[in-house]
Amino acid sequence: MKGSCLCGAIEITAESKHNVDVCHCTMCRRWGSGPFFAVHCGPEVTFDGSLKPARYRSSDWAERGFCPTCGTHLFYHLLPTGDYMLPAGLFGDGEDFQLSGQVFFDEKPDFYEFANDTPTMSGDDLIAQFSDKDD
Repeated sequence: MKGSCLCGAIEITAESKHNVDVCHCTMCRRWGSGPFFAVHCGPEVTFDGSLKPARYRSSDWAERGFCPTCGTHLFYHLLPTGDYMLPAGLFGDGEDFQLSGQVFFDEKPDFYEFANDTPTMSGDDLIAQFSDKDD
């Protein structure tokens, strides 16, 4: 997959993925004024172009990236694994994306609903799932 920020200064290349998970956590909604439509792309993501992404350490385990010129959200980077979650909107409408799940569903506000019937997971369940992998 190839995409770019709004101004075109940063170009993104990632392995083609089809599943989009939605994160309803308070931090993602504050970051983008709505849920985060995340494509899990693994660690093999490249950023090219005339600028490098600005990075913000949003927690002990993750950082978020954005274009320093236009402000486009570029990634959520999970530091322990190196995995990148990229906004689906970076790649335009040409990708064959499918909504596959929703996380931090317990933090979703009441003012929106998706018609898609997808699996949902609470924040505690998601964190427990990652904690179990450390055992």
